[in-house]
Amino acid sequence: MRKSAFSTQLLRNCTLCSEKSCAAMALGEDELQLLEENCSEGIFRKGEEILSEGSLTSHIIYLQTGLVKEYIKSGDQPECIVQIIQNHAYLGLPSLFGDRVNHYSYAALTDVAVCFIDVAIFKQFILDNGKFAFEILSTVSRDSLTNYHRFISQGQKKIYGKLADTLLYFSKAIFRSNRFRLPLNRNEISYLIGTSRESVSKQLNSFVRDGIISLRRREIIINEPEKLEQISRLG
Repeated sequence: MRKSAFSTQLLRNCTLCSEKSCAAMALGEDELQLLEENCSEGIFRKGEEILSEGSLTSHIIYLQTGLVKEYIKSGDQPECIVQIIQNHAYLGLPSLFGDRVNHYSYAALTDVAVCFIDVAIFKQFILDNGKFAFEILSTVSRDSLTNYHRFISQGQKKIYGKLADTLLYFSKAIFRSNRFRLPLNRNEISYLIGTSRESVSKQLNSFVRDGIISLRRREIIINEPEKLEQISRLG
């Protein structure tokens, strides 16, 4: 993983920002001004680390644009990818109230634009603005439930079911298309679904032979989405 060499710049006017989160939309004019004064923008290139596990929780990071992976890496063990995060989401929320250090690492899967928000100001918004707090709580709860059900499902499915789930997730939730470029390499897919790289390659090739997908490098076309859905259900 490349360490970040991100560029920063002064934040645009927060009131006029077109990439605001649902939570930020609940902030008043004075709160948006306070946010602008305690926030800076950063640009990370694909493959760069945005936030590392074990670092102090000094900022909450808002993902304006791009895709990010949230993962855990312990010593020489392969990394475990917890989830893929899309734009308009906050990074580091699980560690905000639980500890003084971050329990996850985050890395850019595409070029991304982020905002670094002072954690004290972020907590102040939660304490003072009920609508803002509700949106943040809803985000944490929704992500927790999604990850919980995904991990339970993974434990009950074979490799073909896990991989079908992953392809459908990218197709429906991320790209909203049956044609897309995988943001993960085969190693990373194995880290996401808890199997080996060899098993991922073998199952992808099986889907290609059966005509379910077309694959050229990372370019995917899902030819038979209904069949992939059936594989996902039966697992």
